[in-house]
Amino acid sequence: MPDTIGKAHLASKMTKKKARSADSPILRVLQSKEETKGFYNKIARFYDLMAERSEGPMREAGLRLLAVKKGERVLEIGFGTGHALATLAKAVGPDGKVFGIDLSDQMVKLARGLLSKTALLKRSQLISGDAATLPYPNESMDAVFMSFTLELFDTPEIPKVLAECKRVLKPGGRIVVVGMSKDGPDEILIEAFQWTHKHFPNYLDCRPIYVRQAMKQAGFEIEKAVRKHMWIPVEIVLGIK
Repeated sequence: MPDTIGKAHLASKMTKKKARSADSPILRVLQSKEETKGFYNKIARFYDLMAERSEGPMREAGLRLLAVKKGERVLEIGFGTGHALATLAKAVGPDGKVFGIDLSDQMVKLARGLLSKTALLKRSQLISGDAATLPYPNESMDAVFMSFTLELFDTPEIPKVLAECKRVLKPGGRIVVVGMSKDGPDEILIEAFQWTHKHFPNYLDCRPIYVRQAMKQAGFEIEKAVRKHMWIPVEIVLGIK
């Protein structure tokens, strides 16, 4: 009997801990847009060396989930050095079009260079800008892709960015978001990451967020959500307008 009571008490504590974790608010972004732009302009040439080994497999899993078809019009938000843009441009074929927006003009320069080398630039339209106000017409895109980008926006802006994605998507259009997740079992890693973000925002400007929850609250129908791990939990979520 005492053993049963002990197990029940432990289960109750674990349930409460999980509930507290799920309800834990995400941190605010502490840098301004201009500071973020300046940071990514500085590290643009070295970004792949720092992040490609960990982010690349997650991004590729997201692209497979998006499953872009020939002739489609696809938008990538926060395209960085352009690896996903190249994959998307190949997938849409000569009759499709890939659009990209990134806050960093140096990232735009690097991505254009990559697409030029692979003769895919003519299928692409890249600009430097803020995804909180997308410069594209309503219902003009078949699909939207974001990889390790949504968590760079301040907490109040996340719904705005997703609302803009929904606006530019056609009815039935698809969106895939790959992002660092606060909703995962590795609480020690998440807490360490958040501590670093709070104390050294100049070096770690992003933080884990609730990807699936944010997309659901934005009105997307969640078709599939996958959990993966690099050095922190990652959510890869497919939503439908």
